[in-house]
Amino acid sequence: MKAVILAGGLGTRLSEETAVRPKPMVEIGGKPILWHILKMYAHHGVNDFVICCGYKGYLIKEYFANYFLHTSDVTFDMRNNSMEVHHKRAEPWTVTLVDTGDSSMTGGRLGRVAEYVKDDEAFCFTYGDGVSDVDIGATIAFHRSHGKAATLTAAYPPGRFGALDIQDQQVMSFKEKPKGDGALVNGGFFVLSPKVLSYLKGDGTIWEQEPMMQLATDGQLMAYQHHGFWQPMDTLHDKQTLESLWASGAAPWKKWG
Repeated sequence: MKAVILAGGLGTRLSEETAVRPKPMVEIGGKPILWHILKMYAHHGVNDFVICCGYKGYLIKEYFANYFLHTSDVTFDMRNNSMEVHHKRAEPWTVTLVDTGDSSMTGGRLGRVAEYVKDDEAFCFTYGDGVSDVDIGATIAFHRSHGKAATLTAAYPPGRFGALDIQDQQVMSFKEKPKGDGALVNGGFFVLSPKVLSYLKGDGTIWEQEPMMQLATDGQLMAYQHHGFWQPMDTLHDKQTLESLWASGAAPWKKWG
């Protein structure tokens, strides 16, 4: 199964970091948060990724083009113009990087990579700026069990995000960033049927608005409820929180060895 990851936004609320690099390349523990997300998926057997690039996407391409340099010990022999790689740490990943436009919205970016997933039974879809200890394998199994077009992960937020009205595991309504408290929210980590592609209307489509609202109205949006750790990286404070958790040696999302 493939995982499509949104990695093209400006990340304006984290401008201290994103002025010089795309938000998914902001580092936690010396590794881009995008790397953490790929490691999460790989832990559950998902190793085929389609990354939707946009703002400063060339930096993401350069990172993967030189991945072995970033993750290995290297000796450069300047006299003989040679390089020796020590303890190479390979990942079993296939990473497809797609330029989905600088100004495309979330749904528009998904539409731009439709050709990579349109013939699949289902695919994972998530944001390039959040981590969780969600059981991705369980979300996939849940999606296959109900037969609807879309599954989202519902989580308890550290802040306010899109609130869900859930009855018998089906999302009855979706409202982005409402006022109030106490609701489970859209935590991302979707599993989607290619049927959802018909809900996308161009680069300006915001996935969290018309498509998700219409899916809910059509009875095609289900919720996998996650009661564990979930943390997006929207602000500098969020980044510092994640850094502290990683430095503690007990980061909840680190399930890989």
